[in-house]
Amino acid sequence: MDITQHLAELTRLSSITGRERAVAEYLLQAWAPLVDEAYLDRLGSYVGVKRGEGPEPRPRVLAAAHIDSIGGVVTAIEPGGFIRFNPVGGVDRRLLMAQEMEVHGRRVIPGVVGSKPPHVTSPEERKRLVPVEELYIDTGLPEDEVRALVQVGDPVLFRYQFRILQNGRISSRYLDNRASQAALAVALQELQGLRHSADFYAVGTVGEEFGAYAGATAAAFALQPDIAIAVDVTFARHPGAEKDTFPLGGGPAIGVGPSCTPQVVKLMRKVAEEVGIDYQVEVMAGPSGTDAWGMQEVRGGVATAILSIPLRYMHTPVELVDLADIRQAGRLLAHVVARIDQAFVEELRCF
Repeated sequence: MDITQHLAELTRLSSITGRERAVAEYLLQAWAPLVDEAYLDRLGSYVGVKRGEGPEPRPRVLAAAHIDSIGGVVTAIEPGGFIRFNPVGGVDRRLLMAQEMEVHGRRVIPGVVGSKPPHVTSPEERKRLVPVEELYIDTGLPEDEVRALVQVGDPVLFRYQFRILQNGRISSRYLDNRASQAALAVALQELQGLRHSADFYAVGTVGEEFGAYAGATAAAFALQPDIAIAVDVTFARHPGAEKDTFPLGGGPAIGVGPSCTPQVVKLMRKVAEEVGIDYQVEVMAGPSGTDAWGMQEVRGGVATAILSIPLRYMHTPVELVDLADIRQAGRLLAHVVARIDQAFVEELRCF
């Protein structure tokens, strides 16, 4: 599998929170050669199973990478065919004005976000952030065509552009969290050549971006993993964001904090050093804001860890990652799975 092409295809698909099915169904097809079994659970999360060797009971390792993304939803159609919308998830509202968007109605309709130009606004209006209630999408279509093609509740996405930049860098919408799905694909590919006793569950979870972690919680409850690893993105370093951020190309970040079981963190760092994988350490002194939250407290408790890919310009249409970090994250995940055996799992029950 060409990971760059795979990532491009993932970012092309619509998958705002609550409407994730397109990505889940794509993974059913794209990852079919890499797993022994795959299905969509009742909430719509993708579950791919790569079985380990040996008799049951085998250790169970779940890696969760959420497949939902931020975006918007149509709230009204105004006279003249202008479309009102509300953000879904943590959209950076500063960037909405003059943004290219697409409305997923009966067909995909391109448009632009319009508002009052500065020439006809007061000095006070120019100083404030324009409320989203004053913004609208202009598709250029007449009102009757808009009403025939679009209805309240239709998804609104940033306009799709996948850019291959210099030095192995990629910029696109929705790399949060398509980058992590690409990392899971790398892990599944790597596991084809590794012997592992643990059953590995690659899960594309729904419902992360609005903070409920519903997909991760439901998957962990159903699959009963011994270890659950949230694979997500973290903040990459750039001008103005030098503190508590991570350089691109420095490898994935291994989380350390209340949502990260020390024995699993220790194993991840040890494996990275032995295999020769660059990694960074991310201190998460408080809530992590990842699927680990939803998985840690399931049933009697699950040993959890967090593996993050550095990403610049999070929650904007021009998110940016380094392909090397994606590949390293996937390789590390695969080699960690290969090291987990029943003896290691038994140790986790003796905190």
